[in-house]
Amino acid sequence: MFKLIRNYIFWAYERGSFHYDVMVTAILVFMFVAPHFIDFKDKPVETVALHATEVLVKEAGTSGSSSRFMYQIRSDEMSGASTDTERRAAILRVVEPISGEVSLERYEAVRDAEGKVVAYNAWVLR
Repeated sequence: MFKLIRNYIFWAYERGSFHYDVMVTAILVFMFVAPHFIDFKDKPVETVALHATEVLVKEAGTSGSSSRFMYQIRSDEMSGASTDTERRAAILRVVEPISGEVSLERYEAVRDAEGKVVAYNAWVLR
């Protein structure tokens, strides 16, 4: 019994043997079944544009005959906008050269782990 366990631990069985197939099957079962029962605490990382001049664009559906897009603009591009009106104007100033004339539906701040605003998500109709 000890020899059997030692050979499993040190992966001593030849490929194609019964014990090799058992080990591979156990690994595959763990890979595909474990995430349903074990919380590995992994989450997708919020994607923020890396450079201040980058703008991420994602499709966000349609509204009637208009297309809706979500633009993510780094807070560096907002040039110190502090009021709602200034933020809306700064967002449009960044988005309109990319996609032409648009109407801003809404925007929301994207915060990092410390609560600092790093970007803004803006939903626009085109």
